[in-house]
Amino acid sequence: MTLIEKIIANHSKFETVKPGDIVDIEIDTRAARDFGGANVVKNLQDNNLKIDDPTKTFFTFDCNPTGSDQKYAVNQHICRLFARANGIKVYDIDHGIGTHAMIQEGLAYPGSTAVTTDSHANILGAIGAFGQGMGDQDIAAAWNKGKVWFKVPESVKINLNGEWPEEVRAKDIVLNLLNRFGANGLLGYSVEIYGKAVDRFTLDERITISSMATEMGCIIVLFEPNELVIDYCEERTGRKLEVVKADSDANYKHVYDLDISKFQPRVSRPGAPHDTVPVSEVRGVKIDSAFIGSCTNGRIQDMRAVANVLEGRQVAPGVVLKIVPATDEVWLQCLDEGLVQIFKNAGALLSNSGCAGCAAGQVGQNGPGEITISTGNRNFPGKQGKGEVYLASPAVAAASAVAGIITMPDDIPDEPVLFKLPKKAEEQLIKSSKKQVLAEDKPTSVEGKVWYIKEDNIDTDMIFHNRYLAITDINEMGQYTFDNLAGYEDFAKKVKATDIVVVQKNFGSGSSRQQAVDCFKALGVSAILAESYGVIYERNAINAAFPIVAYNSLEGLDLQDGDTLKVDFITGDIVNKKNGAKVMAEPFSEVQLEIYQNGGLF
Repeated sequence: MTLIEKIIANHSKFETVKPGDIVDIEIDTRAARDFGGANVVKNLQDNNLKIDDPTKTFFTFDCNPTGSDQKYAVNQHICRLFARANGIKVYDIDHGIGTHAMIQEGLAYPGSTAVTTDSHANILGAIGAFGQGMGDQDIAAAWNKGKVWFKVPESVKINLNGEWPEEVRAKDIVLNLLNRFGANGLLGYSVEIYGKAVDRFTLDERITISSMATEMGCIIVLFEPNELVIDYCEERTGRKLEVVKADSDANYKHVYDLDISKFQPRVSRPGAPHDTVPVSEVRGVKIDSAFIGSCTNGRIQDMRAVANVLEGRQVAPGVVLKIVPATDEVWLQCLDEGLVQIFKNAGALLSNSGCAGCAAGQVGQNGPGEITISTGNRNFPGKQGKGEVYLASPAVAAASAVAGIITMPDDIPDEPVLFKLPKKAEEQLIKSSKKQVLAEDKPTSVEGKVWYIKEDNIDTDMIFHNRYLAITDINEMGQYTFDNLAGYEDFAKKVKATDIVVVQKNFGSGSSRQQAVDCFKALGVSAILAESYGVIYERNAINAAFPIVAYNSLEGLDLQDGDTLKVDFITGDIVNKKNGAKVMAEPFSEVQLEIYQNGGLF
């Protein structure tokens, strides 16, 4: 078996599992964050569900560690009250990013399983553990049963051969992988990475690479732990650990041999993490701000790399540099090692630990027209604000903050590049309307007018932007559907009940937010048809009993925007009523049909 298959089998009732098997998995660590936690509590209370094992159940507050948003503050307190009543430990706003806390506190360890409402829970692949981000229904079910159902994925093996170039950092490695595979080339796979250079990767470097599995569309990026990682995890758990490894005769869907010596420092251009280019191609782009942090690059190794660049230098006039360590432990290490003084001397803002720029309203957001270079994992439109965001390594981000332009650490000009003219900020009006949720009658086929959106990689921020994540009432969600998708900002005003949305590859990539499904239910949309779906989005839709159908091809359907389709969930037939043309899609699986007919997971 592959590494993922072994971990899943070890946590199921089966000795062996294979791709395509759907099994119940025992979850060692079950967590919810502050923005999803209140919805988890609501699901538990509305369905009168108890907690299976409070000692394995946790809240982690990392999206709004400053408590600066009233709605977040309300949600956090809902979680605290529930935790007190049920004996659940809270890693509160003073602790840092939840997935990092799992590793730091020994809650996750090689071979273990964990779920949380963070779509980057697959960061745990860095220590050879199974971590998955899931929607609030999944997490509530895991808290109640201690298990979740899961479909065993196909595995892919990547061998990084050759000598690791000195100027290439861990973030550059994952940006090179994104350049090679794009946002959906590894969609739905579990990826294992091996190689001589990989054996030398530190825990921090492994975390950087694993944390961007979500941006590559894969289930998880797994590493076999080296001696340093094993020692760290044994020290944190306080016990001897048995490391799980893939069998030598494991079966992989694909094996890729890549030459790491040809990798180079890269930057993701605004709008898509997979749109990466060599730093040299964007050198000289004037920046307004820089952000260093996130679950991808907020570790002590990242902080030291930034300090090496900033020591004895100043942030360029007019440029704002924001630094956010991933955990409070890292923050204190920065203090002990004198890095805080270096940051402050350089003119940087150092905030308390947490997710920061990836969470709406937190440190790292930018305004209309603002150009930011960021070490985050996503630069989807609107993700870090209304401006443009380039993704880069901590060293490149720090060097750019000093130079005032995007540049490499060894190419910082003697004098910073200054602003010539102030940039004019543009305001964007948000048009919205309210729709009522229609009663479900659970038909096994639907018929409706088509919204044909010919785009790949429509992410959850385009579907339901993160500035609305505090909304828990499904009746309020519909009005914000697609208001961050260019050309469809008025979708919620024009869509009719029973309409069908047809898109292309990797629909719903990105966040684990349930609202990106529920907003369509609120509008009465009868189904979504896509060639493929984001991994978490697919689960959320199935669990919410919202019909999603995967097609192989629409060729021969002669489909046009506004046509009427009939879709049969049992047979997989898709018929264009205009001309009678028919294509076949994947019918509902047994699991999907059962949950759909049940009206949802609960």
